[in-house]
Amino acid sequence: MDFKDQVVQLSDNIKKQKDKIATEEATKNAFIMPMIAALGYDVFNPFEVVPEMDCDLIKKKGEKIDYAIMKDENPILLIECKHCKQDLNLHDTQLQKYFVASKARFGVLTNGIEYRFYTDLEKINIMDEKPFLVVNMLDLSDADIEQLKKFHKSYYNEEDVLSTANELKYTTEIKSILNNEFASPTAEFVRFFARQAYTSGQITSKVIDMFTPLVKKSITSVINDIISDRLNTAIKNSEQTSDSLQTIDNTSINTSTEDTEEKLPDGVVYMDKESGVVTTQEELDAYNIVRSILRKSVDVSRITYKDYKSYFVVNIDNSQWFWICRVSIGARKKQIGIPADQYKSCEWIQIDNMDDIFKYADRLEEVLKMAIKSCEH
Repeated sequence: MDFKDQVVQLSDNIKKQKDKIATEEATKNAFIMPMIAALGYDVFNPFEVVPEMDCDLIKKKGEKIDYAIMKDENPILLIECKHCKQDLNLHDTQLQKYFVASKARFGVLTNGIEYRFYTDLEKINIMDEKPFLVVNMLDLSDADIEQLKKFHKSYYNEEDVLSTANELKYTTEIKSILNNEFASPTAEFVRFFARQAYTSGQITSKVIDMFTPLVKKSITSVINDIISDRLNTAIKNSEQTSDSLQTIDNTSINTSTEDTEEKLPDGVVYMDKESGVVTTQEELDAYNIVRSILRKSVDVSRITYKDYKSYFVVNIDNSQWFWICRVSIGARKKQIGIPADQYKSCEWIQIDNMDDIFKYADRLEEVLKMAIKSCEH
């Protein structure tokens, strides 16, 4: 199981178990230790993970951090843990104290559900007031997983992470400012546009009042245009490759090319050497099963697919965003992923074989309705 699969599985477990976790210790055992393990560290090896590490201050002894991730006998990441129902806003000062007493460049405050990553960009050895990265395991994105991966034992590089932290610190601030301005433009923000668009006189408060709804409406229009352009581009790109990648019902893919007669491994019907993506017969079987389930509700030509290294996606109208299900086939297990929370997350369900997909026909029908509705908007 690769890193992404481990984190996604942990996310699924948290959703199922969070209401049953009664103590901080249970939070550590069920949620936080598995995350440390997913990052490639042996939680039982004192050379890699030190529980209750001393972080004594000059005037106060007995201060201990819950976990310290070690490299070359030095702490690189401090982890302060709280119960999964605790509000982390009440505990950030505690991590600040431990950070000062340690040589670590990164600290994490977590309740097993939310992970807040801190460093010392503003002043060396003094933890920044705001985290540069916040990951919510109940609302996990691919971007979050990629950021978490940088702390993996196999990929960790302090300078690279610091560079990323610096970028995230400011992009997060800018995004927050833009979100606030887009939702409720301030007079200063509106004045910036009014100065360039209004040529009939001075920019008075009356002009600002007139321009405020216009600016807000224009922002919404621009965002919608960008989304529309990206959708159209994605559809065009998919159409260009559909002839070589698309399999309809029982039609197989012609895997021979002009410049190679190399035989593909058993079970593989298409291999893209450039991207490393491998399309298997099981994935295509899953695709055709989904098509057969949904054909009574939609023209089957609208049910398409896209294959990635980590999973295979069945979608609607070649859309990147409005997908119907994902299929993950590993050496030890097979899974079908169904959209949850209006596409904010994916619920992975283990199956024994592709025919098990028929068991979830009703759910796939519901997802299809949601996908079509989303496309129309």
